[in-house]
Amino acid sequence: QVQLVESGGGSVQAGGSLRLSCAASGYTDTMAWFRQAPGKEREGVVGICSIGRTRYADSVKGRFTISKDNAEKILYLQMNSLKPEDTAMYYCAANQRWLGPGDFLNEYQYNYWGQGTQVTVSS
Repeated sequence: QVQLVESGGGSVQAGGSLRLSCAASGYTDTMAWFRQAPGKEREGVVGICSIGRTRYADSVKGRFTISKDNAEKILYLQMNSLKPEDTAMYYCAANQRWLGPGDFLNEYQYNYWGQGTQVTVSS
């Protein structure tokens, strides 16, 4: 069993930046960030596998950057140029097996989830 704990959420104005962190208690291979806004379905934001391949949702390309410290077992999400539409609860997800990039943003491929951290962007 792997525990995931997110941190780093908060409130910022449009154009600002935040960095989210997700600490894992054990080994993980593919990890990802998902988000869910009120009244909307959860959506994949970005995923990364153990060899560093990434896949971003079109809505965040060029603004968000995912990285992973394998030694410390921490996943990061650097979010720049934030927009009000980025407002959501952000969740960290993990799988202990390798996933192909085509599955990175598929929530059903992940069996470990964090509790979420809120990001609010005001205009």
